[in-house]
Amino acid sequence: MGLQQDVMTALKAAMKSKDQTALTALRAVKSAILLAQTESGAKEDLTEEQELKILQKLVKQRRDSAAIYLEQDRKDLALPEIDEAEVISQFLPEALTDEEIEKVVVATIEQVGASGMKDMGKVMGMVSKELAGQADGKTISNIVKAKLS
Repeated sequence: MGLQQDVMTALKAAMKSKDQTALTALRAVKSAILLAQTESGAKEDLTEEQELKILQKLVKQRRDSAAIYLEQDRKDLALPEIDEAEVISQFLPEALTDEEIEKVVVATIEQVGASGMKDMGKVMGMVSKELAGQADGKTISNIVKAKLS
């Protein structure tokens, strides 16, 4: 319940400060957590890994939307999305740098004995599991492709 408590505390602070962007983002997080908890067959409490996946999904949605808006030259719509992504990101663990991700990828490739692109799935699976919440899947994928090609 740690994440849910943190979100509620931040939500109350955003209400007091009348920060509409933070309110919107935090309400989306709260809603996503409640939906995950009430899914059929789901346990009442979410694991930390499930919570991280929810947060990553919400951040990714907002960043993707912002990218689309920027492509269409709609900065007025992109800025709130970027701001909301930043609010949600504060609940995620510190992101790793590309160099740190690359070290993990190289170690995993050596461990698995991967020799080409045919082994990308194995490497991606292991690296994604190890770096859950600390790195974006797209970044990991790009680094793995570069190392295996």
